[in-house]
Amino acid sequence: MASNIKEIHESFAQQAETFDTTPMNVSRREHMAHMIGMLSPLDEDSILEVAAGTCACGRELAETAAAVTCLDTTPEMLEVGKQEAFKKNLANMVFVVGDAGALPFLEGSFDMTLCRLAFHHIPEYEKPFSEMVRVLKPGGRLVLVDLAAPEESLRQVKDELETIRDPSHAKTLSREEMLALFKKEDLSVISCDQKDLPVSLDDWLDVTKVSPEVAEEITQKLCDEMAGGAKTGFDPYDKDGTIFFDQHWVTIVGTKPE
Repeated sequence: MASNIKEIHESFAQQAETFDTTPMNVSRREHMAHMIGMLSPLDEDSILEVAAGTCACGRELAETAAAVTCLDTTPEMLEVGKQEAFKKNLANMVFVVGDAGALPFLEGSFDMTLCRLAFHHIPEYEKPFSEMVRVLKPGGRLVLVDLAAPEESLRQVKDELETIRDPSHAKTLSREEMLALFKKEDLSVISCDQKDLPVSLDDWLDVTKVSPEVAEEITQKLCDEMAGGAKTGFDPYDKDGTIFFDQHWVTIVGTKPE
Protein backbone atom coordinates (compact mmCIF):
# COMPACT_ATOMS: atom_id res chain seq x y z
CA MET A 1 0.00 0.00 0.00
CA ALA A 2 1.28 3.48 -0.83
CA SER A 3 3.12 5.18 2.02
CA ASN A 4 0.96 8.30 1.53
CA ILE A 5 -2.34 6.38 1.53
CA LYS A 6 -3.83 8.61 4.27
CA GLU A 7 -3.24 11.72 2.15
CA ILE A 8 -4.65 10.00 -0.94
CA HIS A 9 -7.84 9.00 0.85
CA GLU A 10 -8.33 12.44 2.40
CA SER A 11 -7.67 14.32 -0.84
CA PHE A 12 -9.83 12.25 -3.15
CA ALA A 13 -12.69 11.68 -0.74
CA GLN A 14 -12.98 15.47 -0.67
CA GLN A 15 -12.73 15.78 -4.46
CA ALA A 16 -15.10 12.92 -5.33
CA GLU A 17 -18.41 14.79 -5.47
CA THR A 18 -17.25 17.43 -7.97
CA PHE A 19 -14.36 15.58 -9.63
CA ASP A 20 -16.23 14.91 -12.89
CA THR A 21 -17.74 18.39 -13.18
CA THR A 22 -14.79 20.76 -12.71
CA PRO A 23 -13.79 23.03 -15.62
CA MET A 24 -10.54 21.06 -15.92
CA ASN A 25 -12.57 18.13 -17.23
CA VAL A 26 -12.88 19.88 -20.60
CA SER A 27 -9.23 19.16 -21.34
CA ARG A 28 -9.51 15.73 -19.75
CA ARG A 29 -12.41 14.81 -22.03
CA GLU A 30 -10.54 16.04 -25.09
CA HIS A 31 -7.54 13.93 -24.20
CA MET A 32 -9.79 10.99 -23.38
CA ALA A 33 -11.21 10.97 -26.91
CA HIS A 34 -7.68 11.13 -28.31
CA MET A 35 -6.52 8.25 -26.10
CA ILE A 36 -9.52 6.01 -26.82
CA GLY A 37 -8.89 6.56 -30.51
CA MET A 38 -5.27 5.48 -30.03
CA LEU A 39 -6.24 2.32 -28.14
CA SER A 40 -9.17 1.18 -30.32
CA PRO A 41 -10.40 -1.37 -27.74
CA LEU A 42 -11.87 -4.57 -29.18
CA ASP A 43 -15.35 -5.78 -28.33
CA GLU A 44 -13.90 -8.96 -26.79
CA ASP A 45 -11.39 -7.14 -24.54
CA SER A 46 -11.36 -7.51 -20.78
CA ILE A 47 -9.83 -4.32 -19.36
CA LEU A 48 -8.55 -3.30 -15.93
CA GLU A 49 -8.27 0.37 -14.97
CA VAL A 50 -5.97 0.81 -11.96
CA ALA A 51 -6.34 3.83 -9.64
CA ALA A 52 -9.49 4.51 -11.63
CA GLY A 53 -10.89 7.34 -9.55
CA THR A 54 -14.41 8.06 -10.80
CA CYS A 55 -13.82 5.59 -13.65
CA ALA A 56 -14.22 8.20 -16.39
CA CYS A 57 -11.83 6.29 -18.62
CA GLY A 58 -13.28 2.91 -17.72
CA ARG A 59 -16.77 4.12 -18.57
CA GLU A 60 -15.64 5.22 -22.01
CA LEU A 61 -13.88 1.90 -22.64
CA ALA A 62 -16.95 -0.01 -21.45
CA GLU A 63 -18.88 1.39 -24.42
CA THR A 64 -16.85 -0.96 -26.63
CA ALA A 65 -15.04 -3.58 -24.53
CA ALA A 66 -16.57 -6.82 -23.26
CA ALA A 67 -15.80 -6.08 -19.60
CA VAL A 68 -14.11 -3.32 -17.62
CA THR A 69 -12.92 -3.63 -14.03
CA CYS A 70 -12.18 -0.38 -12.18
CA LEU A 71 -10.02 -0.51 -9.06
CA ASP A 72 -9.35 2.37 -6.70
CA THR A 73 -8.40 2.77 -3.07
CA THR A 74 -10.91 5.57 -2.35
CA PRO A 75 -14.50 4.26 -2.02
CA GLU A 76 -16.03 7.71 -2.52
CA MET A 77 -14.44 8.05 -5.96
CA LEU A 78 -15.56 4.58 -7.05
CA GLU A 79 -19.09 5.27 -5.86
CA VAL A 80 -19.32 8.24 -8.22
CA GLY A 81 -18.10 6.03 -11.06
CA LYS A 82 -20.63 3.36 -10.18
CA GLN A 83 -23.51 5.84 -10.17
CA GLU A 84 -22.48 7.30 -13.53
CA ALA A 85 -22.15 3.82 -15.04
CA PHE A 86 -25.66 3.00 -13.82
CA LYS A 87 -27.01 6.13 -15.53
CA LYS A 88 -25.49 4.93 -18.81
CA ASN A 89 -26.70 1.35 -18.34
CA LEU A 90 -23.16 -0.01 -18.44
CA ALA A 91 -23.77 -3.48 -17.05
CA ASN A 92 -20.33 -4.76 -18.10
CA MET A 93 -18.42 -2.92 -15.35
CA VAL A 94 -17.07 -4.15 -12.02
CA PHE A 95 -15.93 -1.80 -9.24
CA VAL A 96 -13.29 -2.95 -6.75
CA VAL A 97 -11.89 -1.12 -3.73
CA GLY A 98 -8.28 -2.22 -3.62
CA ASP A 99 -4.56 -1.48 -3.55
CA ALA A 100 -2.77 -0.77 -6.84
CA GLY A 101 0.38 -2.31 -5.36
CA ALA A 102 -1.32 -5.66 -4.61
CA LEU A 103 -3.95 -6.26 -7.29
CA PRO A 104 -6.51 -8.92 -6.21
CA PHE A 105 -6.52 -10.68 -9.58
CA LEU A 106 -4.92 -13.78 -11.04
CA GLU A 107 -1.93 -13.62 -13.33
CA GLY A 108 -2.87 -13.11 -16.98
CA SER A 109 -6.47 -12.01 -16.32
CA PHE A 110 -6.82 -9.00 -18.65
CA ASP A 111 -6.30 -8.08 -22.30
CA MET A 112 -5.45 -4.52 -21.31
CA THR A 113 -4.33 -2.83 -18.10
CA LEU A 114 -4.47 0.93 -17.80
CA CYS A 115 -3.51 3.62 -15.32
CA ARG A 116 -4.31 7.25 -16.07
CA LEU A 117 -3.03 10.29 -14.17
CA ALA A 118 -2.30 8.42 -10.95
CA PHE A 119 1.36 7.45 -10.81
CA HIS A 120 2.40 10.92 -9.59
CA HIS A 121 0.40 10.13 -6.42
CA ILE A 122 2.24 6.84 -5.74
CA PRO A 123 5.72 7.04 -4.19
CA GLU A 124 6.38 3.31 -4.73
CA TYR A 125 5.28 3.41 -8.37
CA GLU A 126 7.34 0.42 -9.55
CA LYS A 127 5.16 -2.02 -7.58
CA PRO A 128 1.79 -1.12 -9.17
CA PHE A 129 3.42 -1.12 -12.59
CA SER A 130 4.77 -4.62 -11.97
CA GLU A 131 1.32 -5.71 -10.77
CA MET A 132 -0.28 -4.34 -13.94
CA VAL A 133 2.15 -6.47 -15.94
CA ARG A 134 1.47 -9.57 -13.82
CA VAL A 135 -2.29 -9.54 -14.37
CA LEU A 136 -1.92 -8.81 -18.09
CA LYS A 137 -2.31 -11.64 -20.59
CA PRO A 138 0.68 -12.49 -22.84
CA GLY A 139 0.38 -10.25 -25.86
CA GLY A 140 -1.85 -7.84 -23.93
CA ARG A 141 -1.40 -4.08 -23.81
CA LEU A 142 -0.39 -1.96 -20.83
CA VAL A 143 -1.28 1.74 -21.02
CA LEU A 144 0.29 4.39 -18.79
CA VAL A 145 -0.91 7.99 -18.92
CA ASP A 146 0.64 10.59 -16.64
CA LEU A 147 2.04 14.07 -16.37
CA ALA A 148 5.68 14.50 -17.40
CA ALA A 149 8.13 16.29 -15.12
CA PRO A 150 9.89 19.51 -16.17
CA GLU A 151 13.64 19.67 -16.69
CA GLU A 152 15.67 18.12 -13.87
CA SER A 153 16.73 21.40 -12.25
CA LEU A 154 13.07 22.40 -11.71
CA ARG A 155 11.56 19.08 -10.64
CA GLN A 156 11.93 19.53 -6.90
CA VAL A 157 10.43 23.02 -6.73
CA LYS A 158 7.52 22.02 -8.96
CA ASP A 159 6.82 18.88 -6.91
CA GLU A 160 6.90 20.99 -3.75
CA LEU A 161 4.23 23.34 -5.14
CA GLU A 162 2.19 20.38 -6.36
CA THR A 163 2.27 18.92 -2.85
CA ILE A 164 1.26 22.22 -1.23
CA ARG A 165 -1.76 22.24 -3.54
CA ASP A 166 -2.50 18.51 -3.04
CA PRO A 167 -0.77 16.65 -0.17
CA SER A 168 -1.40 13.34 -1.95
CA HIS A 169 1.04 14.33 -4.71
CA ALA A 170 4.26 12.30 -4.50
CA LYS A 171 6.54 12.75 -7.51
CA THR A 172 6.07 13.56 -11.17
CA LEU A 173 8.02 11.16 -13.36
CA SER A 174 9.92 12.16 -16.45
CA ARG A 175 9.05 10.62 -19.81
CA GLU A 176 12.34 8.71 -19.62
CA GLU A 177 11.48 7.28 -16.20
CA MET A 178 8.12 6.09 -17.50
CA LEU A 179 9.76 4.41 -20.48
CA ALA A 180 12.28 2.78 -18.13
CA LEU A 181 9.40 1.00 -16.37
CA PHE A 182 8.39 -0.63 -19.64
CA LYS A 183 11.98 -1.65 -20.37
CA LYS A 184 12.46 -3.16 -16.90
CA GLU A 185 9.38 -5.37 -17.37
CA ASP A 186 10.42 -6.38 -20.93
CA LEU A 187 7.39 -4.70 -22.50
CA SER A 188 7.67 -3.64 -26.12
CA VAL A 189 6.67 0.02 -26.50
CA ILE A 190 4.39 0.40 -29.51
CA SER A 191 3.55 4.08 -29.03
CA CYS A 192 4.68 7.03 -26.93
CA ASP A 193 2.61 10.16 -27.35
CA GLN A 194 2.70 13.56 -25.65
CA LYS A 195 -0.02 16.20 -25.63
CA ASP A 196 0.39 19.63 -24.02
CA LEU A 197 -2.85 20.76 -22.42
CA PRO A 198 -3.44 24.36 -21.23
CA VAL A 199 -4.68 24.64 -17.66
CA SER A 200 -6.10 27.68 -15.86
CA LEU A 201 -4.35 28.20 -12.53
CA ASP A 202 -7.65 29.08 -10.83
CA ASP A 203 -9.36 25.92 -12.11
CA TRP A 204 -6.37 23.81 -11.07
CA LEU A 205 -6.48 25.22 -7.54
CA ASP A 206 -10.24 24.78 -7.30
CA VAL A 207 -10.06 21.03 -8.01
CA THR A 208 -8.40 20.32 -4.65
CA LYS A 209 -10.38 22.99 -2.79
CA VAL A 210 -7.25 24.68 -1.42
CA SER A 211 -7.48 27.34 1.25
CA PRO A 212 -7.24 31.00 0.22
CA GLU A 213 -3.83 31.16 1.89
CA VAL A 214 -2.45 28.25 -0.16
CA ALA A 215 -3.98 29.62 -3.36
CA GLU A 216 -2.37 32.99 -2.69
CA GLU A 217 1.03 31.44 -1.97
CA ILE A 218 1.09 29.42 -5.19
CA THR A 219 -0.35 32.24 -7.29
CA GLN A 220 2.29 34.64 -6.01
CA LYS A 221 5.11 32.28 -6.97
CA LEU A 222 3.77 31.93 -10.50
CA CYS A 223 3.25 35.69 -10.77
CA ASP A 224 6.83 36.23 -9.61
CA GLU A 225 8.07 33.88 -12.32
CA MET A 226 6.07 35.73 -14.98
CA ALA A 227 7.71 38.96 -13.77
CA GLY A 228 11.18 37.48 -14.25
CA GLY A 229 11.64 35.89 -10.84
CA ALA A 230 12.57 32.36 -9.79
CA LYS A 231 11.32 29.56 -12.04
CA THR A 232 8.77 27.13 -10.65
CA GLY A 233 8.70 24.46 -13.36
CA PHE A 234 5.19 25.53 -14.38
CA ASP A 235 6.30 28.06 -17.02
CA PRO A 236 3.12 30.16 -16.51
CA TYR A 237 1.75 32.64 -19.02
CA ASP A 238 -1.05 35.19 -19.29
CA LYS A 239 -4.09 34.38 -21.40
CA ASP A 240 -6.80 37.05 -21.52
CA GLY A 241 -5.89 38.25 -18.04
CA THR A 242 -5.81 34.75 -16.52
CA ILE A 243 -2.75 32.76 -15.48
CA PHE A 244 -2.31 29.54 -17.43
CA PHE A 245 0.32 26.83 -17.65
CA ASP A 246 0.63 23.72 -19.80
CA GLN A 247 0.49 20.17 -18.48
CA HIS A 248 2.46 17.65 -20.51
CA TRP A 249 0.43 14.43 -20.74
CA VAL A 250 2.38 11.38 -21.83
CA THR A 251 0.62 8.23 -23.06
CA ILE A 252 2.74 5.10 -23.43
CA VAL A 253 1.41 1.80 -24.74
CA GLY A 254 3.41 -1.40 -24.44
CA THR A 255 2.78 -5.08 -25.11
CA LYS A 256 3.62 -8.06 -22.92
CA PRO A 257 5.70 -10.80 -24.57
CA GLU A 258 3.72 -13.78 -25.88
